[in-house]
Amino acid sequence: MRPPASTTATALSLREHFSSVVLPTWRGPGFNEALNLPYEAVAADGHRPLPAVRYRAMACARQLFVFAQAGADDHAQRLFESLVRYFHDSTRGGWFYSVDPHGAPLDTTKDLYTHAFVVFACAEYGARSGNRDAFDIVHRTSSIIEERFAVRNGLHGEQNAQGLYNAALNASFSAASGGPLQNPLMHLTEAWLAARQATGDAAFDTALERLCDAVARAFVHAPTGCIAELPIGSADNWLEPGHQFEWFWLVRQAGTLLNRSGLDEPLARAFVFARQHGVDTATGGVALALDEQGAIRDATQRIWAQSEYLRALAVHPDAGMRAALPQQIARFSERFLRPQGWFECKTAAGDVARNDMPSTTPYHLATAYAAL
Repeated sequence: MRPPASTTATALSLREHFSSVVLPTWRGPGFNEALNLPYEAVAADGHRPLPAVRYRAMACARQLFVFAQAGADDHAQRLFESLVRYFHDSTRGGWFYSVDPHGAPLDTTKDLYTHAFVVFACAEYGARSGNRDAFDIVHRTSSIIEERFAVRNGLHGEQNAQGLYNAALNASFSAASGGPLQNPLMHLTEAWLAARQATGDAAFDTALERLCDAVARAFVHAPTGCIAELPIGSADNWLEPGHQFEWFWLVRQAGTLLNRSGLDEPLARAFVFARQHGVDTATGGVALALDEQGAIRDATQRIWAQSEYLRALAVHPDAGMRAALPQQIARFSERFLRPQGWFECKTAAGDVARNDMPSTTPYHLATAYAAL
């Protein structure tokens, strides 16, 4: 179905801002030419990087995705080479979490979120560039995730039949430092969907089915359909509207691939719940977190949650929901974009809660604008 002309026009205005403001920032002041790495953040004026205390593999991978998708082949190649040079653990396999300001390993944790983004970014880069090394990383890193991050139990370390993955392991993969969490599992789903599309390897179908079955069993909050941040039954659990919208988009975008996951019906209810309790009717702003009854737990409005709401609206099967897109795009543009870039966080009242611009945010903007 073709989008209405008003949606297309407003979406194109976002793309123009992205191309003329956001991308040049991260090829210019946001990029350390000496190390060939993106800084963690730039100042509010868009002209100065914040002092470097670390560089994260996940941030480099997200920037790799953004520039590969944008067709900036030369910059994407530099980012790909830096990802491998600085963050790959050539001794034990996998990827370091971060390096210090000089490029030496800093946090050597093996983090599922990081590994998922390496797969995701290299799938996009490989598909755009034809780089076989990128596809090799997609497969090798996915194997490491399945073999090393899988939750195991029993005296002999049998793999847990639930199909879940630990959020973090130590540098040698010998001990888990965090059990399964929703957010890394969601991005692993995103990564394997991208890998399936880029490589055509049907092995990712099996991995995705097992993963989403596990998420449906362990994380779906039955009363609301929402996917909780911690496994159901965990103390002090919470629900994030932005993640409901993100999951909604992922499952819709996957088409028949995730038909048997059992997530369709819960996520349809989760969309309604998140929109009713987590979206300000006056401003369209999406709150960060709710409790399990729908009360606001954290009213901060982060730009990534706003972009995920746009993506979810764009693929909603109900024409009435899609008709809300032009107004929501306009609200988003007015509230969160500025000539120098964007506002990362605002309060419910519209005050700026975070003034710098992180290198990880262009990924959210790029994926949302592509959906529009």
